[in-house]
Amino acid sequence: MSEEEAVKKRWYVVQAYSQYESRVKKTLLEYIKMHNMEDLFGQVLVPTEEVVEMRAGQKRKSERKFYPGYVLVEMAMTEESWHLVKSVPRVLGFIGGTSDRPMPISQKEADAILNRLEENVDKPRPKTLFEPGEVVRVTDGPFADFNGVVEEVDYEKSRVKVSVLIFGRSTPVDLEFGQVEKG
Repeated sequence: MSEEEAVKKRWYVVQAYSQYESRVKKTLLEYIKMHNMEDLFGQVLVPTEEVVEMRAGQKRKSERKFYPGYVLVEMAMTEESWHLVKSVPRVLGFIGGTSDRPMPISQKEADAILNRLEENVDKPRPKTLFEPGEVVRVTDGPFADFNGVVEEVDYEKSRVKVSVLIFGRSTPVDLEFGQVEKG
């Protein structure tokens, strides 16, 4: 392996025990520092997105992993860096390629994941997805406790248009996802 190749970092997918992704990330970062291998590693990510759900009338934010059981590692693949990652407790191995010669994911795949992470910083995704025609209950605002039928869903703005029956007439009401729950 030439000197230039050794420095080139690519993204690899490491399989970890489910629920231990963050611990694996933390331990790997400690191992990298301990073995002075910072030059062989870039970012270590557990791709998560923030989701919003309604629980007992309260908006709750929580994290959801895109890829449960996987950690993304930006690294230059050498014998030493490979062994370092494999030595981390709760790491099952690399995904792709062969067990002793892992394949990196393509830059296109890596960019797609990184873009998804960036997009999510600004707007949390709803944990509950709504579909036109489904019956929902309004939980907040002037129409609280009314039931209605979803007419339109706008995921960009996290809004839903609901037809609510008011005085025997169907009236369209524009609401935020947080103001309705599945009926």
